[in-house]
Amino acid sequence: MNILHCGSYRLSLDRPLVMGIVNLTPDSFSGDGVGADVAAAIAHAEMQRDAGADLLDLGAESTRPGAAPVPLDVELARLLPVLRAVRDWGLPVSVDTHKPEAMRAVIDEGAALINDIAALTVPGALEVVAASTAGVCLMHMQGEPRTMQADPRYDDIAAEVRDFLAARVAACEQAGIARVRLLIDPGFGFGKTVAHNFTLLRELDRLAAVGVPVLAGLSRKSMLGTVTGQPNGAARSHASAVAAVLAVQHGARIVRVHDVAATRDALAVLAAMKGS
Repeated sequence: MNILHCGSYRLSLDRPLVMGIVNLTPDSFSGDGVGADVAAAIAHAEMQRDAGADLLDLGAESTRPGAAPVPLDVELARLLPVLRAVRDWGLPVSVDTHKPEAMRAVIDEGAALINDIAALTVPGALEVVAASTAGVCLMHMQGEPRTMQADPRYDDIAAEVRDFLAARVAACEQAGIARVRLLIDPGFGFGKTVAHNFTLLRELDRLAAVGVPVLAGLSRKSMLGTVTGQPNGAARSHASAVAAVLAVQHGARIVRVHDVAATRDALAVLAAMKGS
């Protein structure tokens, strides 16, 4: 469980890793999307790398609540030039997509990890990843982005999220994807109320029963704005660093963040407190 296999990379999870977000969308909720500006995207990726990101995560389709789907050709036109520019930097590149055709294209171009909000449930996705050496992050989502925040309901959110992700891990293993290639993500903000999100954060260690590392993506999300009163993404950076520390304290091994430097500093303080 302490080593993640993704493409040619072997990542130790003995310390928490920081995944730096590179948004290639024009409508990112976090205010840092660069759209089709390849130069700006590469510059942002360089900033994340230089700030100490352990992985980069490229995303070209907004999955914020209410977001409309992006056509495959548009998604790939945003992704591929940036992926080609960053793939040889010596750190794994993750691509945030749920489309099997996009998965195949980015894996062929050197993506080491697929970060899938649909947990490889789209027909064909499981087979694409199984035929590769890429790692995959399986996320829980109730509903789909356009409607997921309409009226999400759970009886026991941690148990229901855990059971869904355990079933997806089993499906991956049955398809030939080794457990060492798998991550799970509880999907904060994806079909969950603010109360659901904080319950899930508080009980994040219950997901450890699935037996694969947990990735947590809380950075700049509206749940943080609700409790701090900060109305937009960048203003939530302080709360995001705190949330990353809390996620790690409750079992996350990777945190997906916009503010890499602040997160690394916060995790360094946590490590020092633990004597490591």
